[in-house]
Amino acid sequence: MATIPSHALRHLTLTRPWLRKISCTTSLAFSSQDPLLTYPDNSNNNDTDHTKKTTNSKSQAFFPKKNQVLELECESLAFKGKGVCKVADSGFVLLCDNALPGERFIGRVSRKKGSYAEVTKLKTLSPHRDLVDAPCAYASYCGGCKTQNLSYEAQLRAKEQQVRELVIHVGKFSDKNPDFECIMKPIVPCDVQFHYRNKMEFSFGTQKWLPKELLHEKLDGIDNYALGLHAPGYFDKILNVDKCLLQSEPANKILATVQDNWKDPELGLSPYNVHSHTGFLKHLVLRTGRDMKTDLPELMVNFVTSSYKPEMLKPLVEKISAIPEVVSIMNNVNTSVGNTSVGEEEYTLYGKSTITESLRGLTFQISANSFFQTNSHQAEVLYKLIEDCAGLRGDASEIVLDLFCGTGTIGLTLAKKYSLLDLAKHVYGYEVVAQAVADAHRNAKLNGISNTTFLQGDLNKIDENFGKHFPKPDIVISDPNRPGMHMKLIKFLLKLKAPKIVYVSCNPATCARDIDYLCHGVMEQNIKGCYKLKSIQPVDMFPHTPHIECVCLLELC
Repeated sequence: MATIPSHALRHLTLTRPWLRKISCTTSLAFSSQDPLLTYPDNSNNNDTDHTKKTTNSKSQAFFPKKNQVLELECESLAFKGKGVCKVADSGFVLLCDNALPGERFIGRVSRKKGSYAEVTKLKTLSPHRDLVDAPCAYASYCGGCKTQNLSYEAQLRAKEQQVRELVIHVGKFSDKNPDFECIMKPIVPCDVQFHYRNKMEFSFGTQKWLPKELLHEKLDGIDNYALGLHAPGYFDKILNVDKCLLQSEPANKILATVQDNWKDPELGLSPYNVHSHTGFLKHLVLRTGRDMKTDLPELMVNFVTSSYKPEMLKPLVEKISAIPEVVSIMNNVNTSVGNTSVGEEEYTLYGKSTITESLRGLTFQISANSFFQTNSHQAEVLYKLIEDCAGLRGDASEIVLDLFCGTGTIGLTLAKKYSLLDLAKHVYGYEVVAQAVADAHRNAKLNGISNTTFLQGDLNKIDENFGKHFPKPDIVISDPNRPGMHMKLIKFLLKLKAPKIVYVSCNPATCARDIDYLCHGVMEQNIKGCYKLKSIQPVDMFPHTPHIECVCLLELC
């Protein structure tokens, strides 16, 4: 439970034999107590006597059972946005989706997982303390914007608190240290809280998801087809979406056009069936870029299909291409039974095969399957923070090692800033995805940058030869995916002893773990840390979602 922040609940009381109210006043999660005791299920006992036993005796610490119905109060959010409740004395943790701080609700224990349990919310008794109206009609269902009905200020507080608790409890940095408040920076908010995503992926399906109140409706054939987002917990049911408030308005115009036409029987289009592995349409991917000459949006539409039949897509292509912002319509063909939107083959159905976007003064070409920061506006803020942490002197001697470099955006923004001064500094980038490396080379050439080298390599599988292809760096940039860095790479960095590491993370839990290893070492493996954490800066890249980005600066001791 290392990813859960601290919280508090009130003392246990019993008002009805079937309903137990859980609360506590101790810090979450990082409790060492084991759940060895089970609360006795004596529904015929006198309620008053029962209450006395549970509140006054630690030996009667309560551990809920599966299917038990409880009255709970959420006091904080865990990583991934789940509401956190905790049992007094026992330290037992309960997590509930769609529960927000301050909300009192009735929930049923749906699953037990060792030291914690998951709860399904049945009924809200009183709303959370920072309630706002969610502007999106799908906010309660789709799972993408879990905190849209939580005020943005409260979202920021919750995210900042998560990072703080993880740095303390997982990273093992004491908040009693007088330098801690200088190290732990306040979260950087996002000025644009809607329409900020430059990429959205929608799925076609044969089973439309319906809320409980509409389950009595029997849908057959085309009426049961859907285009939208996967309903939480279902791989085969699609929540039909006509408009998404996270993507650009032109993208919503395209989505509406497709929705208005794709189920027309005369077109003969069928959604892919994930059970029978039949059907044609798999995904609709919409990407928003920017025309570098006019600064107006330009959009790419990518149909992912199970086979290559351009004549079947032609009617949709004709309607979509009439939208002025559309400059590219692609077709990725994915013949596998998997759910990926990346095809084995790619075809251009209309316009050009890439769109462009600007970041830190550079121009990037984005193909249908290129990785690019999903929030272009906030990426400017994030990359400025990375530049500030890197603190390049500009004295023509510094080498940058860019790990998990993707399409090279971070390394190129650092290289360009200083190559304009005609310096000899060089950036070496490593990335496992071959297409991303090819994109990095293309973007370097597009921007006239020659002081970069991008190499393909799996940083989870490095051996003793890694490091022989580049000089010792002055600065290491590491931007791993959610699992964080492999221990092999951490050992390499501790041996390399670069003067400075800038760690960019999309998962504060694995980030805290890795900076603990780099700073404090791993006693069990006799590994000594050699870095000092100078700062950790949370950044809100995706408002209304549980995702948090962090930029950490570590300096060699």
